[in-house]
Amino acid sequence: MNQVVPMMPDVLEQRMENAETRIFKAVFPNLTNHYDTLFGGTAMSLMDEVAFITATRFTRKKVVTVCSDKIDFNKPIPAGTIVELVGRVVHIGRTSLQVAVEIFVEKMYEEGRELAITGKFTFVALDNNRRPVRIL
Repeated sequence: MNQVVPMMPDVLEQRMENAETRIFKAVFPNLTNHYDTLFGGTAMSLMDEVAFITATRFTRKKVVTVCSDKIDFNKPIPAGTIVELVGRVVHIGRTSLQVAVEIFVEKMYEEGRELAITGKFTFVALDNNRRPVRIL
């Protein structure tokens, strides 16, 4: 019988830290809405992509998005800015995990940045038969 040995907290913490994902994008006019700000659907798509990469880097398994949870659009992101998307694993279940994603906005020609959008995405790890599989 195969037993699962629990992962040591410091090893798990290091694995979570190593899975953190950061992506930068320039907000060009083709990504904006009629207010010249980043289109909400585009922001959500970019967030899901960063969350997927983060989940994959953590699990090293096939994962699929099963839920996006409370995406808060706190600040508009104007055209002509730079965004940084940061994905971090924040919860690990048996077959699922949750990734928090933050989008920071910064002006191209000025110092500083502000948190603009936050959200959480839940993923399930799947085997080759598309059935949920243990993450750890």
